[in-house]
Amino acid sequence: MAALASSLIRQKRAVKEDPTNRPVVNKRKPCPKSNKSLCQKQILVLISKVRLCGGRKSRNEKRPEPKLKGIVTRLYSQHGYYLQMQPDGTMDSTRDESTQFNLIPVGLRIVAIQGAKTGLYLAMNSEGYVYTSEHFTPECKFKESVFENYYVTYSSMLYRQTQSGRSWYIGINRDGQVMKGNRVKKNKGAAHFLPKVIEVAMYKEPSLHQLAPEPVSPPRKTVKTSDLPSLKNGRKEAPKADAS
Repeated sequence: MAALASSLIRQKRAVKEDPTNRPVVNKRKPCPKSNKSLCQKQILVLISKVRLCGGRKSRNEKRPEPKLKGIVTRLYSQHGYYLQMQPDGTMDSTRDESTQFNLIPVGLRIVAIQGAKTGLYLAMNSEGYVYTSEHFTPECKFKESVFENYYVTYSSMLYRQTQSGRSWYIGINRDGQVMKGNRVKKNKGAAHFLPKVIEVAMYKEPSLHQLAPEPVSPPRKTVKTSDLPSLKNGRKEAPKADAS
């Protein structure tokens, strides 16, 4: 009897120790490292594409152009005339209040004077003549100064008297004629203007163009008067008078 019991115990132990009879446990196999890196690479590529699309969108968006705060105004002379720019670019004066100019600040107390209707810029050439230009050039810059009587003067930033250094001013004489800048004196009424502001406006900053070289002309006889109209940038100035 004891021998039979011991035999049964040995058979049970043999069954337990047999590896073929052990139950199979389902274990998850770890994902190969190569597959993990591939997934990570795909995610990084996707993120980079999203960033690239966002960057392209911002590049395509136009940057806001710089704006300058100026005024729409009438320039009233102390002699009772309004400075006027004709549709063909001719400068003269009028008693009518319909004339308008854009005063655009382009520096510290420096302005560009533009016809509100024509879009042309007021300028002064090396001979002192006032003319109009389609482009904004150094001759279109004027220094704005307040005089003692609270009138305003506009002098050329580019030209002045060689010996005395006296500035050249925009001026209208008693007959309503636009004068040569080198004949206008600072303390005379011809140079004094009263800006009558209509409204405040925002303007695009003018693009500065260089002056075109003047063609060399053959020698000619000196003309007695210096108030003949001259051509500049395709525009003709009105005859000017020298009376202040």
